[in-house]
Amino acid sequence: MQYVAVAVALGVTALALVVLTDAIIRIVRVIRVGQPEHGRTDHPGRRVATVAREFFGHTKMVKRPLVGVAHWFVAMGFFLLFITLVTAYGQLFDAEFALPLIGHWHPLEWLLEAFAWLTLLGILTLTVIRQVSHPREKGRRSRFFGSTFWQAYYVEFTIGAIATSILLLRGLEYRLMGDASHFPFTFFIGEAFSGVATSTVEMTVHVVAAVKITISWLFFAVISWHLTMGVAWHRGLAFFNIFFKRNADGRPALGAAKPLAVKGEPVDFENIDDLDEDAALGVGRVEDFSWKGLLDFNTCTECGRCQSQCPAWHTDKPLSPKLMIMQLRDHAFTKAPYLLAGGGKDMMGEEQATPEQLADVPAAALAEAERALVGPTEGDPARPHGGAVIDPDVLWSCTMCGACVEQCPVDIEHVDHILDLRRYQTLIETEFPNELNGLFKNLEKSGNPWGMNASKRMEWASTLPFEVKQVGVDVESLDEVDWLFWIGCAGAFEDRAKKTSQAVAELLHTAGVSFAVLGDGETCTGDPARRSGNEFLYQQLALQNVEVLRETKAVRVVSSCAHCFNTLKNEYQQLGLELEVVHHTQLLNRLVREGKLTPVAPPEGEVAGRSVTYHDPCYVGRHNQVYEPPRELVGALPGVEYREMPRSGSTSFCCGAGGARMWMEERIGKRINTDRTEEALNTLGATNGDATAGAGSIAVGCPFCRVMLSDGLTEAQANGQGENVDVVDVAQLLLAGVRRGTAQRDALAEKAE
Repeated sequence: MQYVAVAVALGVTALALVVLTDAIIRIVRVIRVGQPEHGRTDHPGRRVATVAREFFGHTKMVKRPLVGVAHWFVAMGFFLLFITLVTAYGQLFDAEFALPLIGHWHPLEWLLEAFAWLTLLGILTLTVIRQVSHPREKGRRSRFFGSTFWQAYYVEFTIGAIATSILLLRGLEYRLMGDASHFPFTFFIGEAFSGVATSTVEMTVHVVAAVKITISWLFFAVISWHLTMGVAWHRGLAFFNIFFKRNADGRPALGAAKPLAVKGEPVDFENIDDLDEDAALGVGRVEDFSWKGLLDFNTCTECGRCQSQCPAWHTDKPLSPKLMIMQLRDHAFTKAPYLLAGGGKDMMGEEQATPEQLADVPAAALAEAERALVGPTEGDPARPHGGAVIDPDVLWSCTMCGACVEQCPVDIEHVDHILDLRRYQTLIETEFPNELNGLFKNLEKSGNPWGMNASKRMEWASTLPFEVKQVGVDVESLDEVDWLFWIGCAGAFEDRAKKTSQAVAELLHTAGVSFAVLGDGETCTGDPARRSGNEFLYQQLALQNVEVLRETKAVRVVSSCAHCFNTLKNEYQQLGLELEVVHHTQLLNRLVREGKLTPVAPPEGEVAGRSVTYHDPCYVGRHNQVYEPPRELVGALPGVEYREMPRSGSTSFCCGAGGARMWMEERIGKRINTDRTEEALNTLGATNGDATAGAGSIAVGCPFCRVMLSDGLTEAQANGQGENVDVVDVAQLLLAGVRRGTAQRDALAEKAE
């Protein structure tokens, strides 16, 4: 029996090492099919620190505490318990074998036993969580919807079996040694073998050691035969994916959009004629993704955290970030033999490889090569069984809120990949939602999405009781004032957003802060053009703004639009312009703390402002990590009861306007803004149809959010809910309190006279 155990264990080990080596080589070859991408290896020290922090701290996983703790023990046990695998080889031949020097070191033995138990407990916990959240119970609401369950079950079984084998071996070792100080957590297992003959116990050690080795290496053999088994491969690939993430300091791939690149070099549209004729602008074929993109796809664990946070998926649209990544992964690996054989087509669709080169390519790979990457699909667009790889409704449902990127435990950069797919569809295929035609024309013709004449950009200030300085009219340049107040297109032309512009201007004036605006010198920052894939139009608008900002000597900018804030702060850096950019809630909060603005409570019994809930704009919160200033500002308002929505901060729910969705009709599923408005009304207690219930405000910090939530509120009020609720910018709430303070001071001064 011992010889059989030895033969099986060593045979499986040899087989697994061979196929695992081959699998790693094949994965690397597939990843190298991708395009070059620079900037992924800078600051190696920071990158190593990021990997260590995310792995040992499980910084992404702890957002779900129970899952995070359970996974931490499983992850640590996977590597730490490798020591017991080495020991098991010795136990094939000698039942009392222990590693030299450290084998009987008490602290190590205690640690290994503790982690064996905790790993077993951790994997059992994760197994239960998977079953409780199974799609058979929750359908689409399960984050595991669409995941490959047999693979997850196999991983769970393997880990559980290995941990059980370790504990059983430790108990058997106690039976042979008899010293409980070495076996504090397993001695009782050994006690169960007290009446068994020593020779039988020794044979059991040989067999269990062989079983442990076989299960361990069979795991690697199985995943080597399934290269797309991300739930297993992520154990190794995650370290590389985290190391090569966009930002060396560990920040998620949010904020600035990834620059459009060809062969790893950013595209300069001023010199676009220098590009090759067959240069792909964006991603039209899977091989157009960068090598980092292909690494992303293969690292996906199918955990569904991205899916559970996605506003599109939550409102019954076909986009699931997880399923999209899985489809791209499967497509890449199925097509890989064709690409590795030299296959590929030029921009005219002509095959570049010779028939001889493709002679040995599997039929499945040749068929996959004929599939369009984006186009009509067969069956469920979320999980197509034919046609193109990605359905257009999947691609254009994305609001680019960044929830998927922020949640992903292995740092997959979903938004970058969606944006590159959109770029190809817009710039090369000219296939995009019809509504975007009007957006692009307005941006090209008038420099704003509404198509308004630039001469009307200052109308918002016409009713203010003080003069708003304009650069080139009232001041020569911005070095004469403290701040440039960037109004934005919405703040200048959209009626509701104009009130925010007026409120911010009045507050700055009251606080004695000098500022100026560009007036008709402003044009759209280009955010909606860029997020809809029209990089050419974005650069045209952005370069125009950059030139104006340089000419006017802009240094410090405050913006009341979340999208302008993000673009000015993060994306103009890519064009060589460095600015200090703050969101208006940041600056106003600073002025309140400095005592330059003092809000006063409303009179007793006044309805407005009784309760407030704040909606985090995605491009202020997740994309730029500005969470506290708006809340501190609302908290500084006397007489306000602040209520936090269940989905808030880093887990906030999008209003539905991002990713240029503001200008696209929402035809599938529930409207995202309706879902978010209902959550806000529930938080305020304003959904019971009682006209006197839930009086308060939904506070926002972005004009897009204001439009979307106002429309959602109008719909709710038509159904008899939220009668005493309004949607206002945080600046308006503050202004109401400051005005009350000013009125009280004026009344006291008049009385004193």
